[in-house]
Amino acid sequence: MMNFAWPWAFGLLPLPYFIYRLAPRARKYDAALFVPFYREVLSFEEKQHPAVRSSGVKNALLLLVWGLLVLSASRPQWTGDPVALPASGRDLMLAVDISGSMQQDDMVIRGRQVSRLALVKEVVNEFIERRAGDRIGLLLFGTEAYIQAPLTFDRRTVRTLLNEAQIGFAGEKTSIGDAVGLAVKHLQGRPNDGRILILLTDGRNTAGKVDPPQAVKLAARTGMKIYTIGVGAEEMVVRDFFGVRRVNPSADLDEKTLREMADLTGGKYFRARDPAELEQVYALIDQLEPVAQEDETFRPIKSLYCWPLAGALVLSFIMTLLYVPFSVRQQSGVR
Repeated sequence: MMNFAWPWAFGLLPLPYFIYRLAPRARKYDAALFVPFYREVLSFEEKQHPAVRSSGVKNALLLLVWGLLVLSASRPQWTGDPVALPASGRDLMLAVDISGSMQQDDMVIRGRQVSRLALVKEVVNEFIERRAGDRIGLLLFGTEAYIQAPLTFDRRTVRTLLNEAQIGFAGEKTSIGDAVGLAVKHLQGRPNDGRILILLTDGRNTAGKVDPPQAVKLAARTGMKIYTIGVGAEEMVVRDFFGVRRVNPSADLDEKTLREMADLTGGKYFRARDPAELEQVYALIDQLEPVAQEDETFRPIKSLYCWPLAGALVLSFIMTLLYVPFSVRQQSGVR
């Protein structure tokens, strides 16, 4: 559908007529400059193209150029058919711990010992891929917390940014409270029943300016629901100077705080001791009911002002060629 962004520009169309009728005519004065070859200049007009000798043709061409310029100034646009935007069921912020402890190799994937962060990347990648229609954001935290990807429908980019995350990017310690506080700030303005934070960590709060209880109270007041996941095996065989012994690599995991965070905001705490449990956790989160939101549409708009503007320029160039006397053009080699 054709429309004009500035239709008032068409009011300029009669401007040449008013100037012609109302502006005072130029007065003729005696020549102030003596031109010895003036007779030759007058003869140029006789050698012009017959089509441009008529003042009516000249005026018609000039008016056509003016009309094209006004048409271009009105900013013609072509508006396409409505295009539906993907409706968001939820606003999911994924907060992933990348502190130093996440490099612990106590997870096994397809018979291969891997770090906790490597397992998280593989499982969360599949979770993100299933979230068609949801806005997903990525928050990484260690000693500091920062938004790696704001809420977006672009799941591919979120997955890429997650895969590029490395241990130590945000420091060696763990700032759970800062991560929750930053998530609350980023989710402001979204529907109250659609703010969901999925926080995954393997330790306890050891850094940051905001205590987890304080951050969680703020999250509860804003209506954000927090699902917490404690990742890490409970038993690991270690070989040292004294032989083989079994240790608990998740001894620093603060399950009490994570459980309180989830309970206070209406979420749930999950424990992931191995890949199967972590996959089950995200499968359960998949079962959350989406938040109904109004469908959004937009109409693609393509500007067309360049076409009448180009037509005016081409027509002006043609007029210039027509008004150049044949004798001058022949001397310059123009045919």
